[in-house]
Amino acid sequence: MIIEQQNQQLLNEQRIKIFKALADETRLAIVKTLYQSGREMNCGEVGDICEASKSNASYHFRTLREAGLIKVRKEGQIRFMCIQTDTFQQFLPGFLDTL
Repeated sequence: MIIEQQNQQLLNEQRIKIFKALADETRLAIVKTLYQSGREMNCGEVGDICEASKSNASYHFRTLREAGLIKVRKEGQIRFMCIQTDTFQQFLPGFLDTL
């Protein structure tokens, strides 16, 4: 019983992070850009499309990553990102199709 409550608490914390992350217009635009591209994109590409400065984009990427909404991979000095579809399927099924 205690383990179930702890698991439910962790899931609730994850939901809070997800909804806070998606409550921002820039982060929503980042998710939309990544989803519609259907491919992995580097941070500069996404920042340019979403018209976000490098530091501003970095902040938003971190928030999305910490919420489990994007995956980030580093190759040399370049960071690539893509949608973390498992998170959307678990917590927000069908959401990406509405973008």
